[in-house]
Amino acid sequence: MRDDFARHEFKISYSRLNSFLFCPYKYKLIYVDDMRAPINADISFGHSIHNALEKFHSQRSKDFRALHACYIDTWKNEGFDTPTQCYEYYLRGKKILENYFESFKSADVQILFNEKKFETNIAKYKFVGIIDRIDRHPNGDYEVMDYKTHAKVWEQERVDKDLQLSLYAYACKTVLGFNPNIISVYFLSQNKKIYTARPPEQIQECINLSVEIAQKIVAEDFEPNTQKCPVCDFKNRCKYCKAVLT
Repeated sequence: MRDDFARHEFKISYSRLNSFLFCPYKYKLIYVDDMRAPINADISFGHSIHNALEKFHSQRSKDFRALHACYIDTWKNEGFDTPTQCYEYYLRGKKILENYFESFKSADVQILFNEKKFETNIAKYKFVGIIDRIDRHPNGDYEVMDYKTHAKVWEQERVDKDLQLSLYAYACKTVLGFNPNIISVYFLSQNKKIYTARPPEQIQECINLSVEIAQKIVAEDFEPNTQKCPVCDFKNRCKYCKAVLT
């Protein structure tokens, strides 16, 4: 392994795996060469919503005024093209949180963890991440929840195959000691949850894929996927994108 990797403690996370699956060379640009894509409106908006919910649930409050205050406190005017766009996103976020709160205040669950950081291993590789929320239901069931802030709700098939949820299920078992009975994606913009499950064989497939990707990273196998160039965040800075798109 090169000095580049020695300077950056090598670890597996969903974000890293997803970057590699999108394009191995994109992984290199981000995690080896320390390049960062400029923040845009959707990313900034997502961060503000996540941070507001994290702060609100940390207070153990059930008052919308507290949630709204958290939203104001965590809002960032970053990544927006114009002040008008920023304000429109802000209003959209306020409405999302109003709908979220109406559902939350009537839910008979105990929030065990909020933005739960974890660290474990996948084979010989360190595996880290953050789970948005983990609830316990009155019957003892555990629910692992991932927030999404984009406007479109995924189809059931995409939720069922989502790699991130498989990794979360693995983390719950290895770090927290339970298998989640309920796994959900909460599409906040639509105030809608899509539920799924992760049988053991699917989690094992996820582990096998993670190890395979980790081995390629260690071997510095960063062959670019130039089919993704038109939608890549680095298309104006990557030598392969420039060659493809010009």
